[in-house]
Amino acid sequence: MRKGIFILLFLGLMGCSDGELQIETIDFDEVDLNFCGTATTQTELFFKLNEFDALILNLDNGLIRNEASTDTLRSAIPGGSQVRYRLFDATVSSAYFCDAVPPITPGVVEEIPGQAGEVLIFTRRNETDTTQFEHVIRLKNVSFVNEAGERLTNISVDDFGSFVTTEN
Repeated sequence: MRKGIFILLFLGLMGCSDGELQIETIDFDEVDLNFCGTATTQTELFFKLNEFDALILNLDNGLIRNEASTDTLRSAIPGGSQVRYRLFDATVSSAYFCDAVPPITPGVVEEIPGQAGEVLIFTRRNETDTTQFEHVIRLKNVSFVNEAGERLTNISVDDFGSFVTTEN
């Protein structure tokens, strides 16, 4: 009788959710950084596309500067900067974000905002062309929580990407 109760209790505990939604690894580290048009110090929308999903970053105004950084610039998520994970019902292209009127398809299946973390930006002057600045964007400790309160796991987003701007 004791063994039966112990086994039932053990199986019951194993079946409980730990509050995390287990999903496949979503790796955006190997995906190219995208933006609309030519990147400038005014560019605030960056995104990464992975066929049916996207990682979208809206930067706080003024984080991209054409001056070499002495320290890493930081912006809180949420706060000045916003990051969202968006899942689509079909393949998504950059036109979805860059067209004046976004296409009707693909449709958004789910959008999950970043609930915590930081955007880190480091800028250096290009050594061979001193009119250019190289910007590196990293995400640190980003946490995604869906509407059901479940935290998404296995999303790799540390290196968001890098890009170059030219001095005016």
